[in-house]
Amino acid sequence: MQSRVWATVVGGLATFVGFLAVSVTLSMAQQAPPAPGSALYGRPEQPGALKLAPIPTPPIPTPADKLPITKLKVPKGFKIELYASGMANPRSMRQGDAGTIFVGSRFSGNVYAVVDKGGKREVKTIAKGLHRPNGIAFHKGALYVAELSKVWRYDNIEANLDNPPKPVLIYDQLPTDEPHGWKFIGIGPDNKLYIPVGAPCNICNPPDTHAQIRRINLDGSGMEVVARGVRNTVGFDWHPVTKELYFTDNGRDWVNEDLPEEELNRVTKVGQHFGFPFCHQGNFTDPEFGWGRSCSEFVKPAVLLGPHTAVLGMRFYTGTMFPSEYKNAIFIARHGAWNRTVKAGGDVIVVKLNKDGGVRSVEPFLTGFIENNNYVGRTSDVLMLKDGSLLVNDDYNGAIYRVTYGQTRVSTR
Repeated sequence: MQSRVWATVVGGLATFVGFLAVSVTLSMAQQAPPAPGSALYGRPEQPGALKLAPIPTPPIPTPADKLPITKLKVPKGFKIELYASGMANPRSMRQGDAGTIFVGSRFSGNVYAVVDKGGKREVKTIAKGLHRPNGIAFHKGALYVAELSKVWRYDNIEANLDNPPKPVLIYDQLPTDEPHGWKFIGIGPDNKLYIPVGAPCNICNPPDTHAQIRRINLDGSGMEVVARGVRNTVGFDWHPVTKELYFTDNGRDWVNEDLPEEELNRVTKVGQHFGFPFCHQGNFTDPEFGWGRSCSEFVKPAVLLGPHTAVLGMRFYTGTMFPSEYKNAIFIARHGAWNRTVKAGGDVIVVKLNKDGGVRSVEPFLTGFIENNNYVGRTSDVLMLKDGSLLVNDDYNGAIYRVTYGQTRVSTR
């Protein structure tokens, strides 16, 4: 009898100790600070800050009849209509020689091709199961796709949309860090492929392999670092006249709700340093890493674009459909601030330049994605079509809109 009682007591104690161990483990896990690569790393333990967190992207595209297009506003004389829908998390866009619109994604692992058939758009999924194929570029019939740590080339892709060729690996010398690891790529006037490598953190002193923009030959050889001190660029393009590289850059989080602002930067010389992690927005030294450093050591931004607005894709406008005041201006998609109490961005702005390449003005262009301090859509990229109209990606709803000027009309998908 005593042995049975003793066994029961011992068993009960073991269960209780196990429960305590699980409780302590869970408590420690809940209280463990976020890793440096987490978007929440550095978030203050204050009620206002604790309410802020990244906005999840819906896994299923919004049906066409539920899209917020009637809420969107463009300047007088412009029109905005639906171009295509039904894609999960569409991000970077490029146009092929035959007019195909190629679209990468950050979360879905897909690459899409949007083809026009008699005024109606058909969406084809031409690649699946890739690891963050956000970055795409098109050159001489080939589609370049950048995953987290690799770049592939799909040859003669437009003739084989229904049966894409096996891709050719051209570059795999990229870090595998998830934070800021998704890419935006482009082929410059020098016929080289430009690839950014973001900082592997919210704020840290990154290794020499990160926080930079690289360029390589189209066969993957000849890597060179073009710019350093770049925290996370997910959009760049070249000035149509000077051929200088301009790029958007996202600032660090958790200093406060209004600092630092996002940047538009201009590369005038190979190897320039744009400040991260020592200086932000050209005039604000970092409270952790700025000690003993001066913002005068680094290249100042061409212009500031609002705090935490998440500036992403950008393109120079070289078409003729829009009024002449937009010639060689820059359209920029601002994905929208998640770590601000009052939301900002979630729009497309236009940056107009002087003849010397400096910024003359920053103006709203496409608005209406914020309603009651919530996003009803989020812009991720812009693309000028061959006819001069402008496509705008909404990765939140899985749609692409088209902006035209004058009497031009488009049919919806």
